[in-house]
Parts: sequence; structure tokens; C-alpha cells
Amino acid sequence: MPTSPTPSTASAAADASGGFGAVVRHPLFWPVVALVALLAVNTAVRPGFLSVSILDDHLFGSPIDILRNCAPLMLVALGMSLVIATRGIDLSVGAVVAISGAVALTFIAGAPDPASTTTVFLAIGMALVLGLVLGVWNGFLVSVLGIQPIIATLILMTAGRGVAMLITEGQITTVTSAPFKTLGAGYWLGLPVATLVAFGVFGLVALLVRRTALGMLVESVGINPAASRLAGVRARTIVWTVFALSGLFSGLAGLILSSNVMAADANNAGLFIELDAILAVVIGGTSLAGGKFSLSGTFVGVLIIATLSLTVTNVGISPLVTPLFKALVVAAVTLLQSPAMRRKLAERTRRRGRTAPVPPSDKPADVSTDKVVA
Repeated sequence: MPTSPTPSTASAAADASGGFGAVVRHPLFWPVVALVALLAVNTAVRPGFLSVSILDDHLFGSPIDILRNCAPLMLVALGMSLVIATRGIDLSVGAVVAISGAVALTFIAGAPDPASTTTVFLAIGMALVLGLVLGVWNGFLVSVLGIQPIIATLILMTAGRGVAMLITEGQITTVTSAPFKTLGAGYWLGLPVATLVAFGVFGLVALLVRRTALGMLVESVGINPAASRLAGVRARTIVWTVFALSGLFSGLAGLILSSNVMAADANNAGLFIELDAILAVVIGGTSLAGGKFSLSGTFVGVLIIATLSLTVTNVGISPLVTPLFKALVVAAVTLLQSPAMRRKLAERTRRRGRTAPVPPSDKPADVSTDKVVA
């Protein structure tokens, strides 16, 4: 006779479906799927895409190129994540990148000894301090004067490249300095210095916001600034701090970009990097409405954008079409991450768990018999 599902097997099926549903609902599930898909496409086009070799004690290969090329974007997206978490936006990061490179290379070019380590350190220090000052300026406009972040940073975005042009006198400044070139094109322990710097800063900030109260304070300001102030949180100081960090990280990104090409181009350095940073943050699952943020999601988003740019080239498509593919990937990932889509996937998973066939039990059926009274 047919047997009914036992509670143990039914709960096991529910747990299995629930576990899979939890994985699908995880914010990083679809970004990771998109990254794996891009890697699979590149591997299909170029079978040796994922191979890494050692030459002159350095690691070479497409994965290493991706890690090196995404270093500037990683730094800019890191600052952008913190700013967006406080309900802000920073459109001036590209201009700060251009100003930072212009200041550093102009100072090195005018120094008596451009190849001197002291000269390079002074140039790097000046560029980083200037990037920090510009970030503090943005934070002042937003937190003290109460200007909308998009308007406050749009001011520097518009004027920043003009400032960079004034610094370089409208010319593309080039230098020859081996110590400065190490920052963008050098290797240490077999890995690109730019990658080590960017990932080191990223890991330090991630440790700071997740192992201290800073991350919770940033999220509280983004969720409800008024309530956080009533709770004793210095919301103005938090907002000021994240904008200052965004300027500092953008300045460091500008140094890496200018060091990689050993030139300062005020018109093209960091052009549209603010859009790529916002895309990386959104792909990683951070809401533009502020509050909860995910640095690990930003990390995956940066890798997706860097891999996508290389994929377009490997497939043989003109790099001019890259923004279109970026838009398609962002649209697909954000659609899969939307609350409505998540609810549909969760409902489908639960329905599949309820209708899943249950394996027969090894226990004999409990057959009850009626007692016959003579």
C-alpha cells in the first residue's frame, strides 16, 4: 500500500530547498555568477586565459593583468561605497584623480633630480594631501552647509579638470623617474605593486569598518540621519570623514594611473571613473538609498567591470562598445538582485520544495487492525 512521507524526509527536502533558496537570495550570488560567466567566455575564446606563468620572478597572465588594471578603480569604489552608505554620492572622484596626477608629475618634472626617491615621496605626499583636502572640501559643503551631495561634488567635478589643466599649463606632462614608475608598473614579491597597494588599503578599511563601530555608525547615518543624531551619533563628522576618505583614495588612484603611463593628462586621466565606481558599488548590492553597504560586493563589482573590459577586447569587439556591455551587465545583475525578482525566485524554490518527490521510507508501514469481538 502507498506510504505517506515521513516527517524526517519531508523536513530534509524542505531544508535542502531552503538552503538553495538562501544561496540564491544572497546578495553576492548573482554578481559572482556574472563574474564566473565572464571568465568562462574568455576561457572559451582563449583557452589559456586563466593560466599564470612566472617570468623574471614576476607573475604574468590575464588574471594578473585584471588585478593590476582594477587597482585604481578599486580605490575609488572603496571611497564611493562609504559615501553612498551615508546617502551621498561623489561625482568629483575623476577630477581628483586628474588633479592628483597633475600635481605629482609637475613637481617631479620641475625637480632637479626626478629620479630621486626623496623627490618622488614628496610628490606622492603632496598629491595625497591635496586629495584629502579636496575630499574635506566636499564634506564641508555637504555636512556643514547642507548642500545636496550630487550638487556639492558636481562643483568640483566641473572645476577640477580646469584646475588640473592650470597645473599642467594645458600640456601632457611626462617624466622619467624609475622610483615613481614602480608605483604603477612595478612588482614586489612577484605581484604588481599597484595591486598590493590597492588591496592593502581595501583590506585595512574593511577591517576597520567591520571590526570597529565605524561601519555601524556609517550605516546608522545612512539609514536615518535624524535618528542617529538623537542617539548621540555625530552624523556630521561621519559624513565629513567618508568624503575626506573618498578624496584621499581618489588621490592615490590618480598616482597609480599617472605612474602607469608616466604622464599626466588632465583631460583624460580618470575620465568616467566615477561612473565605473558607482556601477561597481551597485553591482555589489549596495543601495543608493544609503544604509547597509557591502565592501565584498564592491570588490566583486570591480572585478566584473575590469574583466568585462578585457572580455570585449578578447572577443574582438571594438572597445568603443564597452559602455554598452557594461550597461547590459549592470541591468541584468541589478534586475536579478531586485526585491521583486528575489521574491519570485524564493517562491519558486519553496514551491519546488513542496512538490519535490519524497523517497520511500525503509520503515514498515504502521497498519492498524480492528479488534473483533466474538
